[in-house]
Amino acid sequence: MKCPVCNKIMVILELNDVEIDYCLLCNGIWLDNGELELIAEDKNNSIVNLFEKMDNSLEKSKKCPVCRKKMKKIKIKTQKENIIIDKCENHGIWFDKGELYQILKQVSANSKALDFLKDMFLFNKKTGEN
Repeated sequence: MKCPVCNKIMVILELNDVEIDYCLLCNGIWLDNGELELIAEDKNNSIVNLFEKMDNSLEKSKKCPVCRKKMKKIKIKTQKENIIIDKCENHGIWFDKGELYQILKQVSANSKALDFLKDMFLFNKKTGEN
């Protein structure tokens, strides 16, 4: 699968028995529909309840890496800020660098997922990658 930002092939990583697509260049993460709830161990879909559709955004639209159609901008309200993500209604969600970590930090008790994401981004900082 190609990254919707860099157009480079993403690698597949496993987190909580869920395969996530990760871009080594921009550090973005693609999750198929339903995988966010699995990673967050969110049985009540409380994360999805934080989603708020946006009609306008200054961020450039990204294309779904599966169907190549423009994704919709979704605002997620966290305690500190609003995070804007990209969502394809049919296929999944795109998180730019650090966004998935920020969201999970606010709403998930899954420390394994948080530690995994934190280590992944710290590793990239130490190696000089983005």
